[in-house]
Amino acid sequence: MELIVVSGISGSGKSGAIHALEDAGYYCVDNLPPDLLCDLARVLASGAQPVERAAVGIDVRTRAHLEGLPRALARLETDGGVRIRGLFLEASEASLLRRFSETRRRHPLAESGRSLPEAIAAERQHLAPMAEVADWVLDTSDLSVHTLRRRVQAFAEGAAASDGLTVLFQSFGFKHGVPMDSDLLFDLRFLPNPNYEPGLADLTGRDGAVQEFLEAQPELTARLDEMDGLLSGWLPAYAEEPRSYLTVSVGCTGGRHRSVYAVEQMGRRFRERLPDVLIRHRELGTGDAGGGV
Repeated sequence: MELIVVSGISGSGKSGAIHALEDAGYYCVDNLPPDLLCDLARVLASGAQPVERAAVGIDVRTRAHLEGLPRALARLETDGGVRIRGLFLEASEASLLRRFSETRRRHPLAESGRSLPEAIAAERQHLAPMAEVADWVLDTSDLSVHTLRRRVQAFAEGAAASDGLTVLFQSFGFKHGVPMDSDLLFDLRFLPNPNYEPGLADLTGRDGAVQEFLEAQPELTARLDEMDGLLSGWLPAYAEEPRSYLTVSVGCTGGRHRSVYAVEQMGRRFRERLPDVLIRHRELGTGDAGGGV
């Protein structure tokens, strides 16, 4: 059996992720106490038609039982032969505050006079161990519901494969914040900025004029080759880990020119070597993995 453990900060889209997995054919159970994991796996594996793919949602609502989660997962893998993957959903505090304001729902830790920011901080502390061991930490701050669905299902498809690592190259602008789901991060702000060149400010790294400007910079090709060499050496090691998804973030100041060009180039190079490479341009809202709204 394959089991995806879905967790995350309240308001980050965990329910949407569970629904996306259910639509992808997973048997889903939300808010399950960790002590019941082994019983659930035993029930699902029995019967005339055993369940092969399942997902469980575990979050701060079951905080009294979280200490027993590592033992339960280890028992499932060693004794039950269950292949486990972890998905953790994150979002910026500003995004979480906005979402709670829009839905007017009560935070599960908003008690004893605790403010919403204090409740979010307490929840991050409770769930930090789960985020550290997750195969993929997904930042949903800038994702629409539809994009979240696509990215979760892409993660599930990668988890269902016995081998192979899905690599996402994403561009972003530092002035808009660093993506929290980054596994590796590269900073291109040292390169000349096309934004200050006549006629290039309103274009992007996908436009020919911007590409010509950047390709005329002597440092650019050398830096891309260095990035290529580093990733080529590191990716096999990442593929040996129990993970199915790796996010490589490339940033510049605004996230529209230098980082976009670099991500397009790295995506092209690695698609010639790897079976599953995605690109995303966060500030443009475009790419294989979808964008924000």
